[in-house]
Amino acid sequence: MGLYYSHPSSLRHDTGPHPENPGRIRAIEATLEAAGWPSLVRAEAPAAERSLIERVHGAALIDAIERLCATGGGAIDLDTVVVPASWEAALRAAGAAAEASRALLAGEHDFAFCGMRPPGHHAESNRSMGFCLFNNAAIGAAHAIAECGAERVLIVDWDVHHGNGTAEIFDRRDDVLYASIHQSPLYPGTGGPGEIGSGPGEGMTLNLPVPPGSGENEFVGLVEHVVCPVGRSWRPDLIVVSAGYDAHVGDPLANCLLKEQDYGTMAAAVRDLGAEVGTPILVCLEGGYDQRALAASVLETVHALAGGPPAVGVAPAPVVAA
Repeated sequence: MGLYYSHPSSLRHDTGPHPENPGRIRAIEATLEAAGWPSLVRAEAPAAERSLIERVHGAALIDAIERLCATGGGAIDLDTVVVPASWEAALRAAGAAAEASRALLAGEHDFAFCGMRPPGHHAESNRSMGFCLFNNAAIGAAHAIAECGAERVLIVDWDVHHGNGTAEIFDRRDDVLYASIHQSPLYPGTGGPGEIGSGPGEGMTLNLPVPPGSGENEFVGLVEHVVCPVGRSWRPDLIVVSAGYDAHVGDPLANCLLKEQDYGTMAAAVRDLGAEVGTPILVCLEGGYDQRALAASVLETVHALAGGPPAVGVAPAPVVAA
């Protein structure tokens, strides 16, 4: 069994006519409901204490987001907006990742899926951007090391966009190995193979850019034949997946060709890596903007992590209005 973290605040983070909107969560949960919540125990995401967020973000950024939400909300940049309810949503998304790290490293479950928004992997230590307020995956990884007994964390990012925030946050750390497969060229324009970390973190960033039109051969091949062997050698205590589903062929914001079953295949490879090295798996939702594709791909991911048969054939829920 795995944990599924959620909270109504994810729906109250109302971004309006925006690709990253509450309908994403509604579509995911309707599809999981139709499938009987396979191998999942539902849990309410707690709000993160400020100290958890300050492990990866500067105080000025945290204050600025809280103040903007408290004064009615607005645009952070052309892509990123908040409303008053976004503050709680951001705290709960960060709290889900931290609490999942604790539960997994306490041996309570083998995997957890945080069905939360806003997403996080573009949020840098001192900058929110790209639909992201706080970096949930980074907060989960940092909490695992600071308080939950982990010495090494592997972050696998298969979102179609490079996780510039995660890379920046851990750039100089030698206890977090960050591996990203992403389309290039594409927003945010970072993630070249020469970006490998710096100082004590040199060699701890593994960027694997792929061209537009990439599909199963590129993404699945890189997970199975590059990322997993590196992880097997490094033997992390926790694996965090920044699970974006926007490399799907149906996604409107990129140009890759994955299908939902390919996400199941990648998740199965990560599951097998975790089983081999005795490591639990934390999944944080990132992108994915075609709701049908997103929901079906999440279902495939959950089935794979639970060791079950593929979920192909389970009808995805209808698209839900934002």
